Amino acid sequence: MLIRYKKPFEKIAMGLLSLMPQEKDVKRLMETIQAYDQEDDWYLYLWKKDEEYIGIVGILDEGDTATIQHITVVPSYRGEGVAIAMLKELLKTSQFNTLKANEDTKPFIEKCLPILEEADA
Repeated sequence: MLIRYKKPFEKIAMGLLSLMPQEKDVKRLMETIQAYDQEDDWYLYLWKKDEEYIGIVGILDEGDTATIQHITVVPSYRGEGVAIAMLKELLKTSQFNTLKANEDTKPFIEKCLPILEEADA
């Protein structure tokens, strides 16, 4: 289940974001969280399974397109389709018709998009 980021989730969100290679530096991680707090078109969602937060996806809202800026899953849950489920849920909100990647997420998102398209067919 996707849950919109709120300030009380800051430590959880930072822990999840730190799993991304480009967010290893604490200063950069703090700047990223601050951007999600302050930018009007940046949104961060946590993925909750049972009582555990196991994934995170951060987007830039560009109207009917969501640019995936961050996406990661706790290592013990990788390979189980969690990232695909997060992306499907984003599309189900009907707020976005299209998902695209930024430079950091491009290699991963390009693997996911064909799977998402297959699911829609």
